[in-house]
Amino acid sequence: MVGRDFGAVEGFYAPDAIYRGEQVGTYEGAAAIRGLFEDMLSPYEEFHGEVEEIVDLGNAVVFAVISANGRPAGSSAFAQVRLAGAAVWANGVIERQTAYLDIDEGRAVAERLAQERG
Repeated sequence: MVGRDFGAVEGFYAPDAIYRGEQVGTYEGAAAIRGLFEDMLSPYEEFHGEVEEIVDLGNAVVFAVISANGRPAGSSAFAQVRLAGAAVWANGVIERQTAYLDIDEGRAVAERLAQERG
């Protein structure tokens, strides 16, 4: 996320979107999701995220794998995480998104979701 543009992040989500993450719980509404990302990144002096893979599975379901690393303020060490996301889109924004630490589980859930919606 270049420049930590949290307003741009919020713009990806429907006003009543739902975000679920294994480590962070459930957040409802674009403003709450924005707050989650602000809180998650605030301890980091440096942060970089990269999309490794993104697949449109059809029926408005997208699967993505994202790797991120960040350096907490006052530290020389970097923390790293790799996660998968399954998102349902409508009208150009995300309505629901779930993040998984287990990439294979996230892929399987996204594929099932796309089939169920078809």
